Amino acid sequence: MSATPGTRDAGDAKGPVKRITLALQGGGSHGAFAWGVLDRLLEDDRLAIEGVSATSAGAMNAAVLAYGLLKDGPPGARMALHRFWQDVSSTARLYSPFRKLPWEIWMRGGYGLDNSPMYVMTDLLLRVLSPYQFNPLNLNPLSDVLARHVDFDALRHDCPVQLFLCATNVETGKVRLFSREEISLKAVLASACLPSLFQAVEIDGQHYWDGGYVGNPAIFPLIYHCTTRDVVIVHINPIVRKGVPKTTAEILNRINEVSFNSSLIRELRAISFVTTLIQEGKVDRADMKEMLIHAIRSDKTMAALGVSSKLNADWDFLCHLRDQGRNEAEHWLAQNYSAIGERCSVDLREEFL
Repeated sequence: MSATPGTRDAGDAKGPVKRITLALQGGGSHGAFAWGVLDRLLEDDRLAIEGVSATSAGAMNAAVLAYGLLKDGPPGARMALHRFWQDVSSTARLYSPFRKLPWEIWMRGGYGLDNSPMYVMTDLLLRVLSPYQFNPLNLNPLSDVLARHVDFDALRHDCPVQLFLCATNVETGKVRLFSREEISLKAVLASACLPSLFQAVEIDGQHYWDGGYVGNPAIFPLIYHCTTRDVVIVHINPIVRKGVPKTTAEILNRINEVSFNSSLIRELRAISFVTTLIQEGKVDRADMKEMLIHAIRSDKTMAALGVSSKLNADWDFLCHLRDQGRNEAEHWLAQNYSAIGERCSVDLREEFL
């Protein structure tokens, strides 16, 4: 199916329009997988997005998605995401130390950066220096990229979806949700602030790190503030990774995946518990909301990528992930569109209990 932004397939108009909410995980450049998922979902006239909860790279996707919807509906959102990720790649070529040198691109295959001298040197530097030492001016090229693609004033005043961005309060360790009236450039940067790379983002006297530590992403705002019961989770971090990691990089990567999935798994366990109570008649359906959980993910695709690839913003890699995301969304729609509004398409007890 074509990935050209702004086009739609006539077949997508068949069937009733169903409302969904989206939960978008973070994961650096791997967020391009979610771009592909969104691109395919936006192409389908049978779907309407009511709300989005997102973290880190997912927060960037969410902000660009919402602004694109505001400007020109689903076709505008598809084009906005395409242009945003193009700009991310172009900016990385100019400023990022995490990239392959020109001759490495054609000498070595694969998408990881483990053999790149620039990546190795920068990785070693980050193990001994904090962002306050190696970047005292707190420069962040992603700030300029986001500012070029999202009018945050317009988004705050007329956001077309319920929007929630998750960050971690550095001092309290609690989750901080920025709702649609609080969405700003700083809120997105706070949600995506990896403490080893960037200085904590200050908002109203409070300091924030990446939201993945406490909500990747948070599901509860979609339960409380949206009318639809259907939540489609777009997974970036693989839940299952076969084999025991042996190298330092592999161990740190798996620790990161486990920690960044833990809050989501806890929420899904709680949802499963409440769902069981409702279905068994132990609580009144009028008092509790039975959520319908869906998931678009490819553990096989994401587990095949090393941790260094999360910092690889080469355009061919981003397009590869986009295409993988589109394929997974296409498969999910074919298998599970009928489940929307009717039942979970994820067996929560089997997956998470």
